[in-house]
Amino acid sequence: MPGASALSLQNVSKSFGGHTVLADISLDVREGEFVSLLGPSGCGKTTTLNAIAGFVAPDTGDVVIGERRVNDVPVHERGLGMVFQGHALFPHLSCFDNVAFGLRMRKLAFSEIEQRVCEALELVHLTGFEDRFPREISGGQQQRVGLARALAVRPRVLLLDEPLSNLDAKLRRAMQVELRAIHTRLGTTMIYVTHDQEEALTLSDRVAVMNAGLLEQVDTPEGIYLRPTTRFVADFIGSTSFIEGRVIGTRPGGVEVGVENAGKVLVASELAPVLGATVHLGVRSDRIRVRLRDGSSADVLAGTVVDHVFAGAWYTVLVDLGNERRMTAHLPEAPPAGVASGARVVVEVSPSDWMVLK
Repeated sequence: MPGASALSLQNVSKSFGGHTVLADISLDVREGEFVSLLGPSGCGKTTTLNAIAGFVAPDTGDVVIGERRVNDVPVHERGLGMVFQGHALFPHLSCFDNVAFGLRMRKLAFSEIEQRVCEALELVHLTGFEDRFPREISGGQQQRVGLARALAVRPRVLLLDEPLSNLDAKLRRAMQVELRAIHTRLGTTMIYVTHDQEEALTLSDRVAVMNAGLLEQVDTPEGIYLRPTTRFVADFIGSTSFIEGRVIGTRPGGVEVGVENAGKVLVASELAPVLGATVHLGVRSDRIRVRLRDGSSADVLAGTVVDHVFAGAWYTVLVDLGNERRMTAHLPEAPPAGVASGARVVVEVSPSDWMVLK
């Protein structure tokens, strides 16, 4: 189980050419934890990883590994392992020699090197590949060699910079399973950079969502998906519909929010309601139900179907509420008869499924 702090970023900031890339980032990662840095391109996640590794010096703030401040400690003395997006294998070295490279730099005895290389290759299911060169193995196998090389030095913290992004979808999913199994077996602290939300949710103990150099939210995968605190997180993770309303009252179970010319909904919220206050709401597309209007107007929003399509795992229904407001529902089964383009419908959401956003 995760315990003491393995890594801490304390108010770290970084600018390049007057452009702020990291703005007062603070993050604590516990021993044995798998934390993903998730966000769109340019949000600062790779710069954060580079600051941890020592490739980039923070303008302000501290990087602490264990209990040691490492701002001025060289890369090779930080006790880290790193796996890169493009494998970064030496093409003229065999798989054995690629994995052994870091161990030889540490001047370990040959017997120790041999034992660690064999253990690392076994861990990534490449026993028997010791004498092959990178050009003789597949891209997925090359990525496994890169992972074995990083693990062979037994790092205190393993940094992974989008290591699976160059693999096809099927192989990427298989490698996610392998990586998670390796983490469970070894308990190595891992910091993983990705822009793939599904990958982050699948692999991580916690996810740190970044946006424009800021940490928007740090939480468990369930917390990030079910309880996002900002519109950016709700929009970036999963499929979400957003509406704006005003508090019109309270009753047992929550706060009543009126949506202009569409209806009202009941929102389960711990926030102290202020009558007339504007509320920004979000709801996951798979938590929306759609049915034909039947005269009932309790806790529903009225609209018109704009489009409906079969999307494989679900049926997608797009509902227009008027005033350029639309909600997208992902239904696990075919929508009720009559729910077709142009149909007048209502959308229903359970009070606990509404998200109150900043």
